[in-house]
Amino acid sequence: MSPRVYKSDKRQAAAEDTRLRILAAARSLLAAPKPTQISVDAIAKAADVSRQTIYNAFGSKSGLLEALFDALAGHAGLDLPQAFAADDADTALRRFTESFCRFWANDPVAIRRLRGMAVLDADLDRLLRERDDMRRAALTELLRRQARETPADTIDIIWQLTGFETYDGLARGEPTRDAAALTGLITTAVAAVHGATTDG
Repeated sequence: MSPRVYKSDKRQAAAEDTRLRILAAARSLLAAPKPTQISVDAIAKAADVSRQTIYNAFGSKSGLLEALFDALAGHAGLDLPQAFAADDADTALRRFTESFCRFWANDPVAIRRLRGMAVLDADLDRLLRERDDMRRAALTELLRRQARETPADTIDIIWQLTGFETYDGLARGEPTRDAAALTGLITTAVAAVHGATTDG
């Protein structure tokens, strides 16, 4: 390996370490016990980097928040390929629902605050809407592949049931429900909605 390639590899590794440190700092601020301002300056201070370093790594605050949302999904083990590999619609929907419940359960405070910030941040609102649309598209394709004719109303209801607002509302409505209980409750509701359509 030439010295130039070696230096390039070291630079890339250092850049990735910095990127991960910034994401960890942003997640830490979002998940803090007491709400705090989530700004580029605050994240830069928490990560011990400059504002410019953040812009170099992510392009913009929106780019940073998009990367953070994707990192939260990856850390939670969001695994849609497993749902698509199922042999039947019931198993596919169960895996789909369980996967998103794991995502919402992994970092609910951070996700709740991201969604709260979106009320005043048009770019973040657009990003979260895009992610919600991707969930709907994945759900639609999942059911299409199972060769079932699924009404749009049924897809809309299942999409709502597997969203963060439903998970968070059920969790806050009854604090004694743990992640397993919430997942079971939502999975049962999804199965009932889908069953009512296919059996009717």
